[in-house]
Amino acid sequence: MRPLSRRICLALFLLVCACVWAQPPVDYNVALADARHHVVHVRIHLAGTSAERDLQLPAWNALYQIRDFSQYVLSVSARTADGRKLPVRKLDKQTWRISGAEAGLEFEYDIYADNPGPYGAQLGLDHAFFNLAEILMYPLDGRDAPATVTFSGVPAGWKISTPLPRLNPGDDKAAPIFSARNYDRLVDGPVEIGAFREKTFDEGGATYHVVVDADPKDYDLEQLAAMVRKIVAAETSWMQDRPFTEYWFIYHFPRAPGGGGMEHAYSTAIEVSADRLSDDNVGVAGVTAHEFFHLWNVKRIRPRSLAPIDYTRENYTRALWFAEGVTSSVEAIMLTRAGITDEGRFLVDLSHEIRNLQLRPAHLTQSVEESSLDTWLDKYPDYRMPERSISYYNKGEILGLLLDLAVRDATGGRRSLRDVFQWMNVHDAHLERYYDDSEGVREAVAAVSGKDFRQFFRDYVAGTAELPYNDLFRTVGLQLVTHKIVIPNPGFQSVRNFDQAPVVVWVDDGSDAQRAGLEAGDRILKVNGKMASDDVSNMIAGLQPGETLKLRVQGRKGNREVRIKLGATSQEDFKVTDLPQVTPEQRARRHAWLSGEDQGEGAAAP
Repeated sequence: MRPLSRRICLALFLLVCACVWAQPPVDYNVALADARHHVVHVRIHLAGTSAERDLQLPAWNALYQIRDFSQYVLSVSARTADGRKLPVRKLDKQTWRISGAEAGLEFEYDIYADNPGPYGAQLGLDHAFFNLAEILMYPLDGRDAPATVTFSGVPAGWKISTPLPRLNPGDDKAAPIFSARNYDRLVDGPVEIGAFREKTFDEGGATYHVVVDADPKDYDLEQLAAMVRKIVAAETSWMQDRPFTEYWFIYHFPRAPGGGGMEHAYSTAIEVSADRLSDDNVGVAGVTAHEFFHLWNVKRIRPRSLAPIDYTRENYTRALWFAEGVTSSVEAIMLTRAGITDEGRFLVDLSHEIRNLQLRPAHLTQSVEESSLDTWLDKYPDYRMPERSISYYNKGEILGLLLDLAVRDATGGRRSLRDVFQWMNVHDAHLERYYDDSEGVREAVAAVSGKDFRQFFRDYVAGTAELPYNDLFRTVGLQLVTHKIVIPNPGFQSVRNFDQAPVVVWVDDGSDAQRAGLEAGDRILKVNGKMASDDVSNMIAGLQPGETLKLRVQGRKGNREVRIKLGATSQEDFKVTDLPQVTPEQRARRHAWLSGEDQGEGAAAP
């Protein structure tokens, strides 16, 4: 009975494919061939369509960085259904051509997969996690064809979790078969395979899956699920929209450096180091709120410059300040809306973001649009130095919060950033249209507020004018104050590239760091015994000049410990705080701002 049900499922799927998509499906089999050596074996079945077929592996995925996944391909071969070998010729670094394929073919290759984290593909003895674009080639003439993927060689006791729909859900003995309407949708469904723990709950008419691969001693699954519930309830109510019936949160909490998240259409993959999780559980809540909001902003409210994706080259856009940075603005608001943080934490975090921007000399020379365009340089450590670049995450977050205040000021509090996103959701996402980068955002703001906002976007988005902090903070009874403080000086600068360990990019001449043997290119693994976070300067900020800083680093001189006596330096500090006198009107506007609500009659109409 079970084999029959499996055949019926496949037959129905093929019938639907023939009727709806008109292209024969591309069938993948992913075998966990050699977990000890991180080797995955991929087999692709293609029906006969033409004598020559070209298959290509993306050059990038998940991060705005060319990573050339074809570097991990170990071998390729092709044959017909009856076993006859077909000639294969490599055309470029990521494309293979098979000849004699008119009757169909089986294409096979091994690929090395040991890139951990939400942006990677990894097979190991403890689990497997796949961003499928990093291991699955696609036929150039069949990217829009429906696809199936089967996972084989899965060890006993391991499970599979993915947002991809399963074709044979009732057949527990057969290898699970998952489907997607095309390659883009297939690779937008991450896959976790292992002995993970899972908590499922219903909220607001949808089912949520919280999947965790980590040591159970490092987290509390019930608390994690409760936090997720608060966030999804806050964000779906804020957007007045829920474009799914099921959603997956896949978490990794490694005892190693790393962190970040990757959004997908119906899921997100998130990594937070176990050290950071134990120090500050708001950190994982922030990443969760950020990645979940990408469900709208990026996955559905999407700039035209990123559609469709070109997997072969850099995809340039000026809109990452909005796609990523303003998503961070919403993240901050959603944490207060959900009751996870409060006004005090909000203002401390905002002060920190302003400090980070203002202390980067490049904020006077690089606009946030240019930062968006240059994101493809982020993987180069020297580019990330304060004198060279700003972060579209950082300035975009500040811009989003200021833009929210500006819209509220222009409309007497009756409209806000919430209305801008709801307007774009209705007029762009629901109609499957893409907005025109920064100009598209400005048009949405103008539609909501009744003001054109051209000067705001010219000065602060396309330009490098100093942001109007106090002009807008004043509307909610706040001010930005500055004063000089003495901080510990480690004698070096470091930067971090997403999920990689921070890397030293500069060591001061004559400093104790130089005398201790620290050098540019060293990767910082631990700071005073704790895993290095994304911002080493934050970990040092709580120390005092004269104290000893212990670093575990890895570089040209090997893996070693470096001890540095901290010096002292004077630096400008920035703090968002109350005005001397705050009116009831300002307090009411501030409360609405921090909770993401509008004020006044008819405020919710987009």
